[in-house]
Amino acid sequence: MLNFFKKNQIIIYVIAFMLVTAGYLNYTSNNDMQSLLSNADPEQISENTNIGDAQLVNSNDVIENKSEEQNTTSDNTISNTTDTNATNSNQTDSNIVEDTNVNTEETETEKEELANASNSDEYFTTSKLERDTMYSQMIETYEKVLNSSNSLETQKQSATEEIKKINDTKNSIMICENLIGTKGFKNSVIFVNGDSITAIIGATELSQEEVAQIQNIISREMKAEIENIHIAIK
Repeated sequence: MLNFFKKNQIIIYVIAFMLVTAGYLNYTSNNDMQSLLSNADPEQISENTNIGDAQLVNSNDVIENKSEEQNTTSDNTISNTTDTNATNSNQTDSNIVEDTNVNTEETETEKEELANASNSDEYFTTSKLERDTMYSQMIETYEKVLNSSNSLETQKQSATEEIKKINDTKNSIMICENLIGTKGFKNSVIFVNGDSITAIIGATELSQEEVAQIQNIISREMKAEIENIHIAIK
């Protein structure tokens, strides 16, 4: 019985010792934790307690970096587009300049052609006027012979024949020039000097066929020989 109580006392002492030891260890652990917290750097504590925020900030940084890259890419794209547009604009301006030069050259050519055509028209108009004036003066001279009391009958008869011949020649010339016009030649003038007839045609060149057509018209209407008909161009 005595031994049983001794054993129980030993067990009680052991349990009490364990309780005291556990209490001491708990007290010491709390004091060490408070000491660590009081001596720790607040920024370090903030960093350790805000790990999620730090990751979120990094995530934002990544987003911002991506946004900056996109903006840079967009700027480069806009810059490239602007350069391309500028190049296209320069090419368009160059094409416009070239077109303007071509149009200017065409305009100058048209002016020269118009000037040449104008000069050509003036030549034929003036030539016909001078020719008709000559015929009018010849007719006037022969009419004076007819109206003169001093003229002999033979002179008057000769004057009458010459006036008829001039009028016939004028009519034949007018018919020939009109017929030549139907062949596509806008301008033409015919001069008669005795048996020789010269036709000047407004053209840069004439084919053998065209020359033959003009000669046939003049030969038929003016009763002239082909070898006496001369064709020239103006």
